[in-house]
Amino acid sequence: QVRVVESGGGLVRPGGSLRLSCSASGGAIFSVKEMGWYRQGPGKQRELVATITRGGTTTYANSVKGRFTISRDNVKNINLQMNSLKPDDTAVYYCKLNFYSDPWTEDENDYWGQGTQVTVLP
Repeated sequence: QVRVVESGGGLVRPGGSLRLSCSASGGAIFSVKEMGWYRQGPGKQRELVATITRGGTTTYANSVKGRFTISRDNVKNINLQMNSLKPDDTAVYYCKLNFYSDPWTEDENDYWGQGTQVTVLP
């Protein structure tokens, strides 16, 4: 019904760059409210990295401001450009889709991708 797929993770040295992509699809998606990137590092809780609303408003965690940029090709395909990477950025990065499944209610649904590993060598 809903599919969220991330790509673009990998291994990089400090100061390097990576670009993540996320694509959402599925007939159950009536309207996308927001998409975003979250991450979970070793021994840490999952945390927000960056989000983008349907209207294009972006939000960033303080730890990535000025280094990461969230963008989109269209409302169901987003990217995360990560520059000046640090070892603390090492984590599994998850894409989250927040959507409405019908035009009659305001019930929101969240759907997560499987995650993509980003490793920044110390």
